[in-house]
Amino acid sequence: MDFRFSEREEHFIAEVKAFIEEQKQLPGADDVFNPNREADSSLSDSEERRAFNRRLSKAGYLGMSWGEQYGGQGKEGIYDYLLNEELATVGAPLIGKGVGCIGKTLIAHGSEKLKQEFLPQILNAEIEFALGYSEPSAGSDLASLRLKADAVGDDWVLNGQKMWTTSAHFADWYWVAARTDTNVAKHKGISVFLVPMNHPGLTVTAIETMGDHRTNQVFFDNVTVPGDYLVGEVNKGWLYVCEALDYERFTLYTVGPIFSKFNALIESLKNTERNGKPLSEHPIIRSKIASIAAELEAAKMLQRRVISAARKEQVPTVEAAMYKLYSTELGRRLANLAMDALGPMSLLRHESEDAPAHGKWEHSYRATVVDTIGGGSSEVQKNIIARRGLGLPS
Repeated sequence: MDFRFSEREEHFIAEVKAFIEEQKQLPGADDVFNPNREADSSLSDSEERRAFNRRLSKAGYLGMSWGEQYGGQGKEGIYDYLLNEELATVGAPLIGKGVGCIGKTLIAHGSEKLKQEFLPQILNAEIEFALGYSEPSAGSDLASLRLKADAVGDDWVLNGQKMWTTSAHFADWYWVAARTDTNVAKHKGISVFLVPMNHPGLTVTAIETMGDHRTNQVFFDNVTVPGDYLVGEVNKGWLYVCEALDYERFTLYTVGPIFSKFNALIESLKNTERNGKPLSEHPIIRSKIASIAAELEAAKMLQRRVISAARKEQVPTVEAAMYKLYSTELGRRLANLAMDALGPMSLLRHESEDAPAHGKWEHSYRATVVDTIGGGSSEVQKNIIARRGLGLPS
């Protein structure tokens, strides 16, 4: 396969890089472009970051792969990926959930009312979403979710709990999977709803992770949702959730940030001496760096396979799972190498004046664990590869 980008795609990459350099000169740029936030760097959780998204919209970078009838440009999905790759590399918020997971699902399955209400807001970067999938007893096995949605007249009433909803504390709307039928196979009785996050029946409680990453649990207490905020058909939610997760793995797990951290580690090794010479010149460390460099190239090729499948209008389920598994575990191995090579000093946190790279490696060591869980844990990815890719029995 030829995974090289075309001349037009290379021109687009250069255009995005120039846009980013212009944006770095504006007030609030330190918040917008901050790769050291690790897992949080993809979020639009501040006014500066939301303002940046509005500038992305004004520049025509949102919804590029949407059809023109929905306000998009009809471009290939590769341009969404190329944009996200450049944004991720500099720690800027990604186009993510609204344009991808939710926007594309609404285009494919949503009613005209939902399309007219939400698609323009997504394109104009006026709205942020949270994804409500996982529950206390339904994380890896999402089909086991228990959040109940009961039909009451033309409405639905939701009761239960969601876990690990990262954006719940700043999002405007909640994209929620709920059980609407208990008398069919568990994956066939799920529906998806759109719920305003300011609904009085919702209670959001923070969960702080070991990587300084905030996620949330959300409680539903008689949350009434009008019937026209049901997405698509009743009991077809499992299909919509799977499609949305595939797109999330395609766009959100970019390879650029890993390359950036790899280059930062090499600089740290060059500037740290042991026994009178830089760590970068020690044979054992050089051997480990060479191994990571080879793994980075493998990660890049796995990501290109995802792109190749998506360009053929295939749903890259297995390819995305392979890349997500490999790249996030590689991120952990890179952080582990930094801690091992730099020694005790690498344990210092950013608030310490003597911390190497301002505590980057200690924080990365903790934060990369989040990457192996969000969007489907490593164990889930292995199951997808085994069952769908290798045809192994359940």
